[in-house]
Amino acid sequence: MSAAGTKAMHCLSFDVEEHFQVSGFWSEDRRQHWDTYESRVENNTRKIVELLAQHETKATFFVLGWVAERYPGLVNMLVEQGHEIASHGYSHELITDQTPAIFRDDVRRAKGILEDICGKRVHGYRAPSFSITKDTKWAISVLAEEGYVYDSSIFPVLHDRYGMPNATPTVHLLRGEAGCIWEVPPSTTNIFGTRVPVAGGGYFRIFPYPILRQLLKRVEKAGHPLVMYLHPWELDPDQPKMQGSSLSVFRHYINLHKTEDRLSALLGDFCFTSIRGALESVDQACAKAEGAYSQAKLLALDDHIESVRLRV
Repeated sequence: MSAAGTKAMHCLSFDVEEHFQVSGFWSEDRRQHWDTYESRVENNTRKIVELLAQHETKATFFVLGWVAERYPGLVNMLVEQGHEIASHGYSHELITDQTPAIFRDDVRRAKGILEDICGKRVHGYRAPSFSITKDTKWAISVLAEEGYVYDSSIFPVLHDRYGMPNATPTVHLLRGEAGCIWEVPPSTTNIFGTRVPVAGGGYFRIFPYPILRQLLKRVEKAGHPLVMYLHPWELDPDQPKMQGSSLSVFRHYINLHKTEDRLSALLGDFCFTSIRGALESVDQACAKAEGAYSQAKLLALDDHIESVRLRV
């Protein structure tokens, strides 16, 4: 509870991708057959939207460009429901497997697709599998140059596939030659000197909910906003099974049948909204970027009118 007697407001987000696009099952051959697999992302995302509506909650949806191209109506529905649209990139390829040039094309393409569909500026980005690591920190400068205002890709934990254990675990401003960008790390907490992830995803399904709730309360008590995430496929226990390593299969399918009830409990125990809605500093930066964009459009229009007058 805050001094005003109201509950703290936290960030809720969803990475909108198909069940067959998860990085744990990645292969170039499978990538070539994405269009042949059964699509379940639209129905799963709508299930989330209905649950959020029941709890009068807004969220940020990091939508994959590949998905947005195929389901523009889904993107528009999210906007109409008052949710924030952000970018999950286009191809769901790990940044660690991309060159800076390929990464720039990917995030530029995704941003353009989303903005063309919903008619709003897209300010946020989250990398597939949080793949901004110590080896790909250059991606932050690319994001700033491409007009992104905030990133939510740096997971301050030790993990076999991602993470930056020494990164700042709370919302902070990153400054570089390309400009500033806000970093919004997924939530973690310190247990016996080790930073433990509690942000959602597989951790949301592996931890018994009463234990997870206590860990989240610890973050809240410390005065930090929670930054939670899930995927639409995590509310779909009947999805087709994919072939992969034993570890990938475990991580992907563990307790899928419990996710929906746990999410409903989470929405009852904490107050959530979108990243922009929960973080005043990020919202102000996004508003400033929108103002600068609008001013640039007006100046361009004035220049165009003047050039027409000169030609006449």
